[in-house]
Amino acid sequence: MDSTAARAFDLSAEPDSVRSAYGNGAFGQGCLMARRLIEQSVAFVEVPLGSFGGGASWDTHAGNFPTMKRLSQELDQAWSTLLTELKERGLLETTTVLWLGEFGRTPKINGNAGRDHFPAAWSCVFAGGGIRGGHAFGKTSNDGMTVEGGKVDVGDLRATLSQALGVEPQTENITSMGRPVKIAEGHPIKDILG
Repeated sequence: MDSTAARAFDLSAEPDSVRSAYGNGAFGQGCLMARRLIEQSVAFVEVPLGSFGGGASWDTHAGNFPTMKRLSQELDQAWSTLLTELKERGLLETTTVLWLGEFGRTPKINGNAGRDHFPAAWSCVFAGGGIRGGHAFGKTSNDGMTVEGGKVDVGDLRATLSQALGVEPQTENITSMGRPVKIAEGHPIKDILG
């Protein structure tokens, strides 16, 4: 905390117009802080949105529509501003961005106007360094119930992130007990890597 990177936490150094562009909520200001940390060469930044990061939860077993509208508006404003500023500042080419949740949600609405856990299909977004942008990978059936093309596992997602960061996914770290543990157990998704 004595390093020069600590100044990234002082958001008052930013013009009000920039702070407002990100949104005044915890996620928006967190995305602004993420940009500032990246400018200070911090290697890994996480910005949560939902109950973990304060506010409403994405776990919408009931009342899905008003919660999703509120969360999506906060996400869209902050995330688009972050990507725009990273690009304008020449940082997007060297910063890998991954946006994802912890679970998919059912394509059908339940009796409580909500959506339940659905591990069969879910989405994520990659952008920036190491990623070939501008296209979608994978496809579900029209009803969203099954993956029809481009199915990947969590290990593949981790391997893709690792490869985009320039770290060979099959690299092994040795635990204190001498057990080898790979960075990722899957295979990189070649179609989205830059």
